[in-house]
Amino acid sequence: MEALGLNLGYLLVQVLNFAIVFVVLRAWVYRPILNLLENRKEKIVQSLEDSRKAEADRQNAESEAAKILDEARSKANEIVREASARADEVADTIKAEANQKAKEIHQEALKDAEEERKRTLTDVRGQVAALAIAAAQKLIGEAMDQKKQQTLVDEFFSNVKQGKVVILQDEKFEGDTAVVTSALPLTDKEKSVIKDDILKNAANKMDVRFEVDPSLLGGLKIQVDDMLYDNSVASQLSDMHDKLN
Repeated sequence: MEALGLNLGYLLVQVLNFAIVFVVLRAWVYRPILNLLENRKEKIVQSLEDSRKAEADRQNAESEAAKILDEARSKANEIVREASARADEVADTIKAEANQKAKEIHQEALKDAEEERKRTLTDVRGQVAALAIAAAQKLIGEAMDQKKQQTLVDEFFSNVKQGKVVILQDEKFEGDTAVVTSALPLTDKEKSVIKDDILKNAANKMDVRFEVDPSLLGGLKIQVDDMLYDNSVASQLSDMHDKLN
């Protein structure tokens, strides 16, 4: 060793010092540093894992939120469609009820107007009768008794004389429907006589209806299917006009 220029004692002291420094550094410096680095490494790994889990949870939450939102939108659209359908049904029902009510009111108004028309025409019949009787009395220069006056007026408007319809003259006819039109409303008794006389002359059972047309002026017009029996004053005046011309 001396030949090499080394002092063995000094070398041993240096080796011992290195060993002591190494042990001290290992025990008090290296190990804490290594432990600190290991802990730091574990914390970083845990942080990365937590971050990964958080990102996965966030993505799952976003996906779940989107799913819930889609379901909510679908449900909302379904509710809107159902509400719209119910609203349309309610509107259609209200409209139908309103139309039906309007139709009923219209029909009722027509019925009331027809009844009022008949009442007015009935009153007119009385007034026309009074005027006609007054004119006849003035024309012939003598008064007629009340019963005779009424009989003449009734015959004028109903064509019923001595319980028979003058226009029919016992003529036989066929048909399913007879429409009797008078200038003014007939009394129930006159209708009964006319209906009985028509059915008596009919070859088969038929339906008899009564209508009012003031343009006839007086007398009756009876339509049996295609056959017309017209003894109205308007028809007679028309015939007279044609003959004069």
